Amino acid sequence: MKERVYISPAKYVQGRDAIKKIGQHLEGIGETAVVIADETVWKIAGDDVVSYLEEKNIHTKNVVFNGEASPAEMDRIADIAKEAQASIVIGVGGGKTLDTAKAVADEVQGYTVIVPTTASTDAPTSALSVVYSDEGVFESYRFYSKNPDLVLLDSKIIAGAPPRFLASGIADALATFVEVRSVVNNSGNTMAGGQTTLAAQAIAEKCEETLFDYALLAYQSNERQVVTPALENVIEANTLLSGLGFESGGLGAAHAIHNGFTALEGDIHHLTHGEKVAFGTLVQLTMEQHPQDEIEQYMALYSSLDLPITLEDIKLKDASREDILKVAEAATAEGETIHQAFSVTADEVADAIIATDQYAKSFKGMLQLDES
Repeated sequence: MKERVYISPAKYVQGRDAIKKIGQHLEGIGETAVVIADETVWKIAGDDVVSYLEEKNIHTKNVVFNGEASPAEMDRIADIAKEAQASIVIGVGGGKTLDTAKAVADEVQGYTVIVPTTASTDAPTSALSVVYSDEGVFESYRFYSKNPDLVLLDSKIIAGAPPRFLASGIADALATFVEVRSVVNNSGNTMAGGQTTLAAQAIAEKCEETLFDYALLAYQSNERQVVTPALENVIEANTLLSGLGFESGGLGAAHAIHNGFTALEGDIHHLTHGEKVAFGTLVQLTMEQHPQDEIEQYMALYSSLDLPITLEDIKLKDASREDILKVAEAATAEGETIHQAFSVTADEVADAIIATDQYAKSFKGMLQLDES
C-alpha cells in the first residue's frame, strides 16, 4: 500500500487587524526581511507591513513584484534577497506574488511568510508554486521541502478588496472536494507525494460544506466591505481548508482544464485563476456522470456570485472544436493532474467541455424563464 502523506504550514493566523502583529510573530526570527508586493499592494498593505516590522527592529529590503510568477522574476528577486542577506522572505498580495515569494525563500533558505491581501486562491498555505512563462502561459509546478512558516491574513484588508477576488477564491475552493473525491476514487497521488489521508478528505468536505452555507453571505459582506462571521468562515475555507485539502487531498480535472485554457490566446487571460477553475469544475462533474440537479447546484452558486459557467462567460464564445481540443490536449498532457483522477483522452475531455457549455446555456435559459 502507498504511504499516506499530510503536510501543512507551521502557523496560520487570521483575523481583523492581524497584520498589526506581524512583527510580534517574527520577533527573534531574523534581522532582515525581503518584502515583495506589486505596486498596488504596496499602498494597500506593503507599507504597513514594513512599518510593523520596523517597530520590532526588523530591517527590510522592499521589492516591487513585476506581475508574473515566472522563473526570470523568481531569479531576479532571489538575487536581491541574497545581496541583502535576508533570512526572512515576506510575500504580500495575490497568488502569483505569494508563489514567487515561496520560490525566493526556497532559493535563500529563508523563513517564509505569506500575507494574502485577498482570499482569491488556495495558494498561500502550500509547499508549491505554479510557474508561468513571462507571457502568462502555465509551465509547471515547483515543489519545496517545506510549507510556509507563517500564513497571516488580515480580514479587514480582505473585506476591503473587490468582491470579484473573494468569488474567485470561492470557485477555486469549490473544486477542492470535487477533485479530492475523484483522486481518492482513483487511488491517485496527492501534491504532497502520497495517498490522501482521512484528515485531508474531511477538511475538503468541510470546505465545500462551508462554502455552500456561507459563500453568498460572505460575498454580500464583502460588497459592503465589512467583516462578518460568514466572511471569516469563507476566508478560512478559501485559504486554509482549500489549501490543506488540495495539497494533501489531490488535484484532478478541474485544475488541469484551467491549465489547458492557458494554451489559448485572447481575452480568457483576463479572467482570474478561480474563474477558469469554476468552469473546469463543471467539466469534471460532467465527466463524472453526476445527475443534473447536482451539477445545477454548483451552477446556481456560481451564478449568484457572478462567476462564469459557459464558454461565452470565459471569453470563448466563438471557440472552434479545434480550439477546445487544444485546451483538452494541454489538460491531458503527461504529468497533468487529470491523470490522478481519470483515464481519459483529449477527445473525451473536449466533448465534456462542449457538453458543459450546453448544460450551462440550458440552465441560464431556465433561470431567465423563472425571472420572467
